[in-house]
Amino acid sequence: MKVVIQRVSEASVLVDEKIIASIQKGLLVLVGIEDADTQEDSDWLVAKIAKMRIFGDENGVMNCSVQDVNGDIIVVSQFTLHAATKKGNRPSYIKASKPDFAIPMYENFVSKMESEMGKKIQTGIFGADMKVSLVNDGPVTIIIDSKNRE
Repeated sequence: MKVVIQRVSEASVLVDEKIIASIQKGLLVLVGIEDADTQEDSDWLVAKIAKMRIFGDENGVMNCSVQDVNGDIIVVSQFTLHAATKKGNRPSYIKASKPDFAIPMYENFVSKMESEMGKKIQTGIFGADMKVSLVNDGPVTIIIDSKNRE
């Protein structure tokens, strides 16, 4: 699994010109799933994201997690995170999982995140044409690949 984590002061997702998700302080998490991903990948990422200390403490030092600041999270499926760009100018998405595998993994990821956070996690709609808006706070953007645990 690949994720792009963005610390936001606000974020929202629109589908068919309707707001389906909206948060203030928290994280916007874009999730890309491939067939090689496992439950272990998902569980590891959920724990990492919930505990990652990327919010400022009372001294302005990034020392607090989204849990510490009682922030919210929007999770959006993003197959394009698995784009292969080595050949030509048109990205290939052959590594991205098809919906029959990706949807259950995505739903499980969201469910695990809700358990970890102890609250509802807002989402986009899998496969929909979404308009994602955000104000990246910092800016803080972190990319994590569960296959490359550093």
